Amino acid sequence: MNDTAKITYLFNSGFILETDNWAMIFDYYLDEHNLVLPAIENKREVYFFASHAHFDHYNPQIAKFSGKATRYFLSYDIKKALPPENKTVILDEYTTYEDNGILVKSFSSTDEGICFYIEKDGWRIFHAGDFNWWHWKGDTVENIAFARNGFKKQLKLMENLQTDIAFFPVDSRLEEFWDIGAREFAAHTKVKNLITMHNVSHKIWQVPDDFPHKDEISVWSPRFAGDTHIIKR
Repeated sequence: MNDTAKITYLFNSGFILETDNWAMIFDYYLDEHNLVLPAIENKREVYFFASHAHFDHYNPQIAKFSGKATRYFLSYDIKKALPPENKTVILDEYTTYEDNGILVKSFSSTDEGICFYIEKDGWRIFHAGDFNWWHWKGDTVENIAFARNGFKKQLKLMENLQTDIAFFPVDSRLEEFWDIGAREFAAHTKVKNLITMHNVSHKIWQVPDDFPHKDEISVWSPRFAGDTHIIKR
């Protein structure tokens, strides 16, 4: 049934999202447990997404799945070792792709590349890539202000975006500022299920009592590669 989705954590910002009929693989970087192939081998449709060219978000090895892949959606900044051209869609910022099976919209990022909004069989999915409020302690006043202003400018373009599943960075390297981006995103969009990502430390984020719309949002923070989570609509 496509009313149930299974999410499997790969590493960093990499995830498999699957229903009975289709699978989406986001920001494939490492798959040390060989989780992708079993997840996609019996699916009617398989989609790969790569938000930008950073090594921890894009691995050219995704081309090895081209026999199973329906489509690859890649950010405009990815230039090397591309999958087969006839299955690849290169997305610039603020681009929409639609066919009979899927709708994909791109937004700009606050780092490299893009983020994705996807509609598929009634599911509304967002993957932020490296879009976040990157407030680094010890940075210059100018850089901190630049990061804040850039994030809020992009977030305005997502105001009231509605998602069933949103993958968003909560990165412990930012220390006490690790969830400020997620807070703002949750406050200005309508999220049902928030999946935290881009955190490879052993520190797991716990939802604070004052998190926006805490009682309305289900949050999952994966703990290890291969960790799974089930979502029902």
